[in-house]
Amino acid sequence: MDGHVHAFAFVGRVPLSVLYDNDRCLVARIQPDGARRRARLFSEVLSHYVIRDRYGRPGKGNDKGAVEGLVGYARRNFMVPVPSFPTWEAFNLWLEEQSRRRQGDTLRDHGATIGERLQHDLDAMAALPARPFEACDQATGRVSSLSLVRYKTNDYSVPVAYGHRDVWIRGYVDRVVIGCGGDVIARHPRSYDREDMIFDPLHYLPLIEQKIGAFDQAAPLANWDLPKAFHTLQRLMEARLLKAVRRESVQVLRLIESFEMEDVHAAVKTALQMGAISVDAVKHLLLCRVESQARFGPDGPRRQSHLKLAGFCAALWPEIVPPLTVCSPSRNPQQF
Repeated sequence: MDGHVHAFAFVGRVPLSVLYDNDRCLVARIQPDGARRRARLFSEVLSHYVIRDRYGRPGKGNDKGAVEGLVGYARRNFMVPVPSFPTWEAFNLWLEEQSRRRQGDTLRDHGATIGERLQHDLDAMAALPARPFEACDQATGRVSSLSLVRYKTNDYSVPVAYGHRDVWIRGYVDRVVIGCGGDVIARHPRSYDREDMIFDPLHYLPLIEQKIGAFDQAAPLANWDLPKAFHTLQRLMEARLLKAVRRESVQVLRLIESFEMEDVHAAVKTALQMGAISVDAVKHLLLCRVESQARFGPDGPRRQSHLKLAGFCAALWPEIVPPLTVCSPSRNPQQF
């Protein structure tokens, strides 16, 4: 279904009818009289875009010969040799660029280019709906005692605070989104393996901080690809702090919950350069970096920037930062 969304967005219009094969993701069953019982998600796509569906006869490839020919052309010209891209998004952008280039070609026995003929077809198509179809499989689940949610034979992690709660799941082509109530609580790249476990280490840090003895053996942290500076900081902490090193290491990692990885990484590298080997030093340097990035303009933006910094301070050092009182004209003092 995701292909429909991207194809219609690429051309900017919606065809009035489409000729389909009898694929299982489209047709749940062919009735004795030849009628098709559509799959649920496919039926939703047709309703959203208001498309009349037509089908080729089973085993009759000549019913859609042009389609088979175009598939062969795309395979020979775009898939040989096998392309390599860092992400599916980059691959799709490359394919779109190749399609735009091909619109300038003129096929034999035709006086107009492919782009000109396409424009003629687009004039007969319908306009796109106000919003695109959300092409995802929807399901429900329950969080296990290990803070995992099962979807399509694989387990995906959620924050430990949601243990044993009912959640909703949306499975997209490239990702899985998990939510509870009206909140999205986890996002993961989708795995197409079987019996795989996909962890987000940040989901387990609050629990590991309480049960610090599990820090070295925790499975969610085993394959966490952290920048080298974090490992260097931990080794230097081990040489100085002994028993407290694990808890302080977790506290440094938990900064990623509230700040961008890039900012935390920069603060850790600065702390190493200065020889300030402690979690408090990393916190201080991180706040300095956030403050230096803030843009100060008129009184409004300056006030908002200071409030944002004060909120960060309260989150990092709640025991030493009192509630902030701000007085503004024509308003009573407010606490933040």
